[in-house]
Amino acid sequence: MGTDSPRTSRHRGIRVLIGLLVSVLVLAVIAAGVGVWTVQRSFPTMSGRVDLSELHRDVTVYRDSAGIPQIVAETATDLFMAQGYVTAQDRFWEMDFRRHVTSGRLAELFGESQVPTDAFIRTLGWRAVAEKEVELLDETTLSYYQAYADGVNAYLRSHSGADISLEYAVLGLQNPDYTPYKWTVADSLAWLKAMAWDLRSNLEDEIDRALLSTALSPAEVEQLHPDYPFATHPTIVGGAVAAPASVSSTPLSNDETTDAATAAAPVLRQLQSTLAALPELIGPAGNEIGSNSWVASGALTDTEAPILANDPHLGAVMPSVWYQVGLRCVEVTTQCPFAVAGYSFSGVPGVIIGHNDKVAWGFTNLGPDVADLYLEKVSGDEYELDGAQVALRSHTETITVAGGDPVDIEIRATGRGPLVTGITDAFGTIAADYPASADLPEGDYQLSLQWTALTPGRTASSIFALDRARSWDDFRAAAAVFDVPSQNLLYADVDGNIGYQAPGLIPVRKAGDGTVPLPGWTSGNGWSGFIPFGSLPSLLNPASGLIVTANNAAVGQDYPSLITKDWDLGYRAQQITTRLQDVVAAKKKITVKTMDSIQADNTDLNAVALAPIIAKLKLSGDARKGAALLAKWDHRDDVDSAAAAYFNMTWRHLLGAMFDDKLPEGTKPAGGDRWFGVVGSLLDEPESPWWTNEKLGVEGRDAMLAYAAEKAYDEGIESMGTDPERWSWGSLHTLQLTHASFGESGIAPIEWLFNRGPYSVGGSSSVVNAVGWDAQESSYDVHWVPSMRQVISLADFNDSTWVNLTGASGHAFHPNYDDQTPLWQTHRTRPWKFTPSAVEKSAKDTLVLKAKQ
Repeated sequence: MGTDSPRTSRHRGIRVLIGLLVSVLVLAVIAAGVGVWTVQRSFPTMSGRVDLSELHRDVTVYRDSAGIPQIVAETATDLFMAQGYVTAQDRFWEMDFRRHVTSGRLAELFGESQVPTDAFIRTLGWRAVAEKEVELLDETTLSYYQAYADGVNAYLRSHSGADISLEYAVLGLQNPDYTPYKWTVADSLAWLKAMAWDLRSNLEDEIDRALLSTALSPAEVEQLHPDYPFATHPTIVGGAVAAPASVSSTPLSNDETTDAATAAAPVLRQLQSTLAALPELIGPAGNEIGSNSWVASGALTDTEAPILANDPHLGAVMPSVWYQVGLRCVEVTTQCPFAVAGYSFSGVPGVIIGHNDKVAWGFTNLGPDVADLYLEKVSGDEYELDGAQVALRSHTETITVAGGDPVDIEIRATGRGPLVTGITDAFGTIAADYPASADLPEGDYQLSLQWTALTPGRTASSIFALDRARSWDDFRAAAAVFDVPSQNLLYADVDGNIGYQAPGLIPVRKAGDGTVPLPGWTSGNGWSGFIPFGSLPSLLNPASGLIVTANNAAVGQDYPSLITKDWDLGYRAQQITTRLQDVVAAKKKITVKTMDSIQADNTDLNAVALAPIIAKLKLSGDARKGAALLAKWDHRDDVDSAAAAYFNMTWRHLLGAMFDDKLPEGTKPAGGDRWFGVVGSLLDEPESPWWTNEKLGVEGRDAMLAYAAEKAYDEGIESMGTDPERWSWGSLHTLQLTHASFGESGIAPIEWLFNRGPYSVGGSSSVVNAVGWDAQESSYDVHWVPSMRQVISLADFNDSTWVNLTGASGHAFHPNYDDQTPLWQTHRTRPWKFTPSAVEKSAKDTLVLKAKQ
């Protein structure tokens, strides 16, 4: 792993082990015509009859033209057993790959190159925590999870190898002895740990601040991590909420914080590399992991009932992280209480986001600070705490390696959590010349991680409670056990109520504000408890009739507890709010189409502030043509916009020229809301040192902007031609849907089998249509996307609109593998019926799962 990029390191072993032989074999298979049979043999049975002896009663599975299953059963356990079977039909490879990641068993599939990744995941202990959570499940919830597992295993009993999925045919060329093992309840629960990890909030910000502090003053670090702009951008819930029982925070002095961070720098860089190289199951971590969700009350809509919209922003993977499904009991009763539809995860029973026949809900990431790093004084098998030596908790695990010998690893932890450095030779040696500025004695300094998801929780039970909620009180009761990851839960019901609830375990700190690693050798640092659920932000039926959540600050400055210092800065929330308020001010009604159009909004508020200044600059030569594009631009990052292409090129060059020469390794700007705020705050300081780059001979705001604009124009000519009027943002800004396991193998025929694209797309980082890219890269390739879009009409669920990033199927070349992507690309959605008669009428295929008679 080391310092390799995240998109190469985790696949290096696959590349090396498969090699040229696979290329020749794959091409030979395709050329011989056998490929069609190999590809199609794993396609699911979608109509007719399949005998499933595990069932108590027959189950019917309706699929529409998009292949999305709607499952109808007489009992709840049969319902979830069928969900397990049908999901395995569509996506078992994805499920199998995910559970190998979450249990630290990738090397079992792909060989020794994956041992460092496995070691890190095992150090975090996702699988161990999931197994403990199984023991916490109530009898009913456990029966649902076990039924799901039984359904998956019923599918595996009658399918093997390439009969399951094409991926097994490819894997068999490298690892022919691998056979999938049975699915378990813990396999499902471990995926929730991966979800929590990828939505882990500000851990990267904490590392970034610490690294910045080794080269910059505290004031400069603060300037590069701006506070939320409460005066100009909206909060979800304003004002104070009842204070929690225990709130105390005694920050360290600047000197103490800086010394600790400086001492931690070498270890932090090792950890940063480790984090970057982990598999991105939901998507790359960072500020772009967010979402939009908003709801309008019936007083503001054309139907006189609420309308709720949601589009989570996650990584662009193939297939989409979401699996769309409907689950319905023939008769909704206490024993079988489900009539629910929406998006789930492959491998997890129930519906995560969607609606039932009474209630609809959406998620966005609350983003609380739920993970802290501590610098630990480690000596041998002990660490220091309050002047005493305390034994580290330790145990050994064995990693099975395909084609190699097993590897034993030692996992060590303090009382707060695992040591996240020192787990392999690549990350284990702390520099001998440890920074002396902290005036610390010699020793083996390491980092420990305290994270709420490492404590067994109850989120697994919360999912079913959401699915069967009938009211606001039911919804809040479900939220009360949604421990991790903490989300903004948005609510609407058929009785006209709208609401918002923040759930989750959010720590109360004894000292500090969670923004930098603290010394772990004193019990004066750490957590004293969690904010009580009753004190978390909540809102029901606001007078405005609108609730907007887009990772913006949930609470105002007078909220008595620290949720985080690292809110998204609210540019998306501001634009969504403006769009909705404009409709209301014009005395028009909000419709489903209104919501759809807002989800497609490409207004770039960064450009609104910056583009007019650039347009007025006296640029040299032909670069003036670029300024002319900006002068007449509407500030929308539309796919066919020449000005959007020019502005985003200018933005990338500007960030590099302003900051790359001043910031330490690992802290360069990636763009997005944080950097909108940083640069925006400097526009009225034209002589600020941040506008100077001595290596480039550039000094002052206008000179720096001109430099970036001229470099961008040169890039545009080179990449898109000499006529700027013919440029387009979509020619630069493209989405490649990359298979999560084989998509970057480095072997072109394999990548061709599983990847799709590129697709030209509009949108950009931190706009409502959040199709994000990384300004640290030399391209504008898309990394983060609205992973699905839903608009739910509480007046008639059949009038709701939906679209997934890819398709329902995980089988390459299946008609439903990527059929929704062109719709997603062009901001079109599709109907998806809910009522029983409508579902039956729209069914293209009907499959009966026959119980044993």
